Amino acid sequence: MSREGRALARAAAAALAVTAAGVCGPARAALPGAAPPGIAPPGAAPSIAPEHLPYGAAGWARSGWGAVRGVTIGPIENQRHPGRGYGTAASARAMDEAVAMGATWVSLTPFGRVWDGKGTGVDLVFEAPFEENRRNVLSAIAQAHARGLKVLIVPHLWVESGEWRALIDPGDDAGWARWAASYRRFLLAWAEVAREGGAEMLSVGVELRSWVTTPRAESFLPIIEAVRRVYPGLLTYSANWDDVEHTMILDALDLIGINAFYPLAEREGASFEELLRGGREVAAEVDAVARAWGKPVLLTEIGYTTRRDPAVRPWEWPDGMKDVVVDQRAQAEAYAAVMAPFLDARTCAGLFVWRLYADPDDVSQEAEWGFSPRGKLAELVLRDAFTARWAADGPRLPGDTLGRHRARTPGLLGWELDPDEL
Repeated sequence: MSREGRALARAAAAALAVTAAGVCGPARAALPGAAPPGIAPPGAAPSIAPEHLPYGAAGWARSGWGAVRGVTIGPIENQRHPGRGYGTAASARAMDEAVAMGATWVSLTPFGRVWDGKGTGVDLVFEAPFEENRRNVLSAIAQAHARGLKVLIVPHLWVESGEWRALIDPGDDAGWARWAASYRRFLLAWAEVAREGGAEMLSVGVELRSWVTTPRAESFLPIIEAVRRVYPGLLTYSANWDDVEHTMILDALDLIGINAFYPLAEREGASFEELLRGGREVAAEVDAVARAWGKPVLLTEIGYTTRRDPAVRPWEWPDGMKDVVVDQRAQAEAYAAVMAPFLDARTCAGLFVWRLYADPDDVSQEAEWGFSPRGKLAELVLRDAFTARWAADGPRLPGDTLGRHRARTPGLLGWELDPDEL
């Protein structure tokens, strides 16, 4: 493991020594000064275009754009929560916190509604009318750009019946044709938003296993071609971690996206050393995918819940859990174990942490044992990782390691210099 990877592991150990009593205080420190002006004003083409991405698995590391240090900012679209969603003053605070954490990208996740697994169609209305959501997402893109953050737009599908979107099955050929036409309308609507807002990257889908890992994947390719005609930026697709090798549309994309909820251990009570070995195995598996396809990989989602043994089955949704033992240390160890090996991975463009929310102070969005690292020990690990040097950053420049800090206090987002590193 490289010096940076070892440094992250050491920093994680230091962070985990913080006592639980000081972890969850609500106060937030004053944030650093504003970042440079926005990189893509409304209506402008994204600053990263596919033709500017060098070919090959390590293309991102050679592109000069730097590793993707990303945070997903989830929407709050419920009409009972006015003033808290994308594009609001609350959303601006979430962007500020992402910058202070060291993020360079944010992922925005607008939703379309599907009623059940039969896939009869996608409703553009989700909680609020589509035109309202459209304006709010455009405002959120502008907020991100004003803070120097690049933006990935990830249109998600919400299945009302609770079924997993990966198993949607419209049945016969006619059903699939109707589903494809409806999904195309949904995706192109958000591609237009991504173009208008100047978002740098767009995901064409999320966990659509029953479609893109089967012979029916052929019907998805014309949809990607249609998106290319509308949207000039980079395209990815968010495959589930256990089916990316069987996804048949990757040749048509610029980066291979993975929702990377890989297990790091097979048994409960695994030590940090066992989790770290699991993290190395995950990094090797991702590297093999990138080299097999000759494209860089982007971890479009990666995260762990705040509970005992979150790295054993990290895909489990917090809403369905019972009798949960909240364990901030376990969440932090999982993050440290999976991120340290990726600091050395030239074939991985970076990752998006799952997730913060458009109103950072709205604790109604998930339980205490949910995915959010905000104000928890895991926040320290992420802040250290985001300020480390990544292989995907490309060639090292003289002096680029100066100013490194060590995160010491969850919820305190100022720069806390480590005397040992001055």
